[in-house]
Amino acid sequence: MSVISDSSYRYRPFYLVNGHMETIVPSLFRKVKGVGYWRERLELEDGDFLDLDWLKSGNDQLIVISHGLEGSSERHYVKGTAKYFHDRGWDVLAWNYRSCSGEINRLPRMYHHGVTDDLEAVINHGISKGYKELVLVGFSMGGSTTLKFLGEKGANVDNCISGAAVFSVPCNLWDSAVQLTKRSNNFYKERFLNKLKKKIAQKAVMYPDLIDVTGLDTLRSFDEFDERYTAPLHGFKNAQDFYTSSSSDQFYNNIKVRSIIVNAINDPLLGEKCYPYDIVKGHDHLSLETPKVGGHVGFTRVAGAAWMEERAFEFLVDKKE
Repeated sequence: MSVISDSSYRYRPFYLVNGHMETIVPSLFRKVKGVGYWRERLELEDGDFLDLDWLKSGNDQLIVISHGLEGSSERHYVKGTAKYFHDRGWDVLAWNYRSCSGEINRLPRMYHHGVTDDLEAVINHGISKGYKELVLVGFSMGGSTTLKFLGEKGANVDNCISGAAVFSVPCNLWDSAVQLTKRSNNFYKERFLNKLKKKIAQKAVMYPDLIDVTGLDTLRSFDEFDERYTAPLHGFKNAQDFYTSSSSDQFYNNIKVRSIIVNAINDPLLGEKCYPYDIVKGHDHLSLETPKVGGHVGFTRVAGAAWMEERAFEFLVDKKE
């Protein structure tokens, strides 16, 4: 495939003056109307559940959408993509990671950047409905999960999965975590950590002998939180083992499905290793597009759909690079 530096996303709205504004403004203010999901609860083999939100039009083509960290199917970028594809005849499955659907999940584990078994369960459930073609779209953490899944499966991925488009992906998890230690990114760090702390407090009520929340409010960084909670709850030795094992970039060479990563150069949450130029050059199936602007899951238009929705459809359906 190729590295696409001359992106069609070139002109952000004049009032979004930098990557932070491009990230924060749509996150807080963009509203997507006309999306009426039908919810299904998928019971998992381990006794837990996933909540799936559907838009159906009777088509045999399905898009599976994976949201970002502490997001859900209700986030503007998920609903925007769902609406864009559904308006063009596709069925939509927007799934919620464990604990992200509005109801805390049953087991001690929740979710993280490296979880692919739940995505596989969702995909298999979609395939069981008789769809002849599936495409995958992921945002931020959801993009990382999508790429890791495709790399892990390699040539064994189901042949009805025809492509993947992912946006604002923390390709290297440690590099992205380091970005969040910067003072300029304190807003994002505090927002994510506060939400995760609330969930851990809920889990502690469910599993008081397993989860100790003493000093929870004093945790000020992701590596502290991941060392104390994410790693042990999900079977990792420590935070560094979690970052190393969960980074999706180590799996890219094995991706066998036509895929594209779109990461804006001015994304405030991505470090240098989140732009895998060397891996993509000469790759048979993976492209990297690097618009100069766009922020993190932003790519705003003055009106109408966000550019991400248009680009995903263009790449996955129209087959244009």
